[in-house]
Amino acid sequence: MSDLNKLIESNRAWAARVKASDPDFFTRLLGQQRPHYLWIGCSDSRVPANQIVGLLPGEIFVHRNVGNLVHQTDLNFLAVLQYAVEVLRVDHVIVCGHYGCGAVQSVLDGQPLGLIDNWLRNIETVYRQHRDIDALPADQRLNALCEHNVRAQVRAVCDSTVMRGAWAAGQEVTVHGWIYGIADGLVNDLGVSCASPTDRARLDTTD
Repeated sequence: MSDLNKLIESNRAWAARVKASDPDFFTRLLGQQRPHYLWIGCSDSRVPANQIVGLLPGEIFVHRNVGNLVHQTDLNFLAVLQYAVEVLRVDHVIVCGHYGCGAVQSVLDGQPLGLIDNWLRNIETVYRQHRDIDALPADQRLNALCEHNVRAQVRAVCDSTVMRGAWAAGQEVTVHGWIYGIADGLVNDLGVSCASPTDRARLDTTD
């Protein structure tokens, strides 16, 4: 329990520091959240959404899972997406992967990990579509597949009934594909943003 007690002590210290620098901070958070962004990222502990983009609690709505994957049968993800788009009315949906992703590496290695192998089928599909990366050096293969995976998940978000419905209703909401470098702390835009079904159709000719 000592490790957990340290977390609680750290929480008390953090809350005190926040109150000291901004006495009304937590009072403002009690109001309804109105973030402009939905972040779909990896569960990797080295990729904290708020810190990466310099936003405070309440400014970004977050969904994370292993490999930043979008499964059309994942009710958890679909509920988050629907709430963010239809209720919170976010302006941007950001799919953010990261270089050196362990989930992507496991697919490249072809080593069974157990139950999670079922979850990673999406990445296997992406790998089969881009076997040309096998000609690259090992570190470049991993990063290339990380980027291909983000692009694929952007397509999957756009193909969801939530996004199709929002665009059909004339809602202005854009889906983006980013990738984060743990080694330098920088985010890179992969240039696959979609603000309409027309944009989505163009992606099929670019990757």
